[in-house]
Amino acid sequence: MDVGNATAAAVALIGVVGTLLSAVLTQRAADRSRQREHARAERLRARRSEAEARHSTCVALNTAARQYLAALTDQFHALGGTEDMGPVRVRLVEARDLHREVHAEAQLRLPERILGIADEVSHGLGALYGRLLRLADGIPRPGDSPAAAKADIDALWDRLRTLRREMREELRGPGRDDRQAEGDV
Repeated sequence: MDVGNATAAAVALIGVVGTLLSAVLTQRAADRSRQREHARAERLRARRSEAEARHSTCVALNTAARQYLAALTDQFHALGGTEDMGPVRVRLVEARDLHREVHAEAQLRLPERILGIADEVSHGLGALYGRLLRLADGIPRPGDSPAAAKADIDALWDRLRTLRREMREELRGPGRDDRQAEGDV
């Protein structure tokens, strides 16, 4: 075999191998690209799922805290009344139990900044609960009075407004405006 034929054969072989390698490399690059896209889509789904869970937790926490405070307010108004306090107290215990459950879930999902306020609200609700029951049962401690209970109620409504504002800010996330927050979350 002469050098010219050997060179031609080598060039042809290199061309065939190059063509085959090109197809293999192109396929591998496409596979890696699909894997990256799939991983990106999974991360996006996970972020959306987490955002939805945080949103649901915030809604549940806001609702439970408002119901608990509303039941405490009803208990306060029933203090001076002559009607049966049984149904008011049953509603109050149910609202307290629901709030405890929702607050426990929030402790697992919400950031510390929000939990600090939620814990303050929860502590205030519990303290007011104790105060109102002591007043209703006729065994008040020093400092327990209807006026102090009313002041607690007013302060807790303010704290709930602060909690809602902070939760809305948290749900908006960094760098998002109101239109994006409403459309995405």
